[in-house]
Amino acid sequence: MRAATIAATIALIACHPGAATAEPPSATEQFARCARPAASRFTGMPPGSDLLDLTGAHRFSRGAGVRVAVIDTGVTPHPRLPGLTGGGDYVASGDGLTDCDMHGTLVAGIIAARPSPADSYVGVAPESTIISIRQSSGAFRAKSSDRDTAAVGAGYGPLATLASALRKAVDLGADVINVSETACLPAGSTVGDDAVRDALRVAAARDVVVVVAAGNLSDGTECREQNPDVVTEPVSTVATPARLSPLVLAVGATQSSDGTAAPFTLRGPWVSVAAPGTDVVGLSPSGPITALTGPDGDVALAGTSYAAPYVAGTAALIRSRFPGLTAAQVVDRIIATAHGGGSDAAVGRGIVDPVAALTAELPATREPGSTRVAAPPQPTTADDGLARILLVAGLACAAVTLSVLLRPARRRGRTPSPDR
Repeated sequence: MRAATIAATIALIACHPGAATAEPPSATEQFARCARPAASRFTGMPPGSDLLDLTGAHRFSRGAGVRVAVIDTGVTPHPRLPGLTGGGDYVASGDGLTDCDMHGTLVAGIIAARPSPADSYVGVAPESTIISIRQSSGAFRAKSSDRDTAAVGAGYGPLATLASALRKAVDLGADVINVSETACLPAGSTVGDDAVRDALRVAAARDVVVVVAAGNLSDGTECREQNPDVVTEPVSTVATPARLSPLVLAVGATQSSDGTAAPFTLRGPWVSVAAPGTDVVGLSPSGPITALTGPDGDVALAGTSYAAPYVAGTAALIRSRFPGLTAAQVVDRIIATAHGGGSDAAVGRGIVDPVAALTAELPATREPGSTRVAAPPQPTTADDGLARILLVAGLACAAVTLSVLLRPARRRGRTPSPDR
């Protein structure tokens, strides 16, 4: 890190020494029913775990001693998450251990679920511990909201509290942070994520790995327009916090069956790696499940929000096996050992390989962080005052969107190419 960058980061930390008590910035209310798990159809090894050879990876590391913060919809206590602690609640009064949406619990299970004699389900880093910070919920809204309670897209989760949650996770001693949420805007819009960027800079200065979902294509939202396959072509959709690479490790989704890019994964030059995001098995209060109950039937678990925790868990495995590595070196190892990509807007350098990440001998001359994907700068324009939304990046929650204090801008001219 250059001296000027170090000085700027020290000043940033001095101005913002830590996150305040976790609480919503304004009064909220629950307006929708909580999510319900579908009947479990889980048998055998989860396809994603099999694809990544987690059994092989666990011969080298199980994530012992590593703390992973899950900034999400909360995590419900579960016998298979014995180290779970609450880190705060920015949605309602609580400690982060309430999950009306079930999304955060599913994510936490992918990262850290302990094995059970009853089945073959196990998390990527089963001896790591989870810190749960509830930052969003599709079942809540601000009391001042004028949204129709029946409208798809109502929910709660401002970018301001995402920034606060990131700082809180750092203050609580997280070694790895997982964020499975995405806000999308048309290219050329004002993004309004400076507070999130500042919080990520603090996380980097405190040596924390931050893994985020790339986002999903979703009709009826600003994530509806796909970006080009080629990373050098101008994008039409900007996603945050994924776009803030290299401060984050942005994760796309692949098919669990063969590792090819999932059709719904949002492309972008900021995508660094990918992980399984279909045929997902997650942890619910009743045990491992493959779907949630939706208004029109069961909805299979799928999305980049379930790909990201595979990578967060891999980071936990590495931090446990190689405690002397910096966060940048951990990320470098994940990217350098991924395979099947190269420079791809859907999967970045390719699908993660936990076994290779734990065993590869990287060149001693490699500069830490040299493989990280840096997203091109995006133009900004003036603000016209309308609200944007933040999506939980899991297709099982496709009807659940979370309000974000983003404002769109009028498109002015052509989006410049990434190399400008």
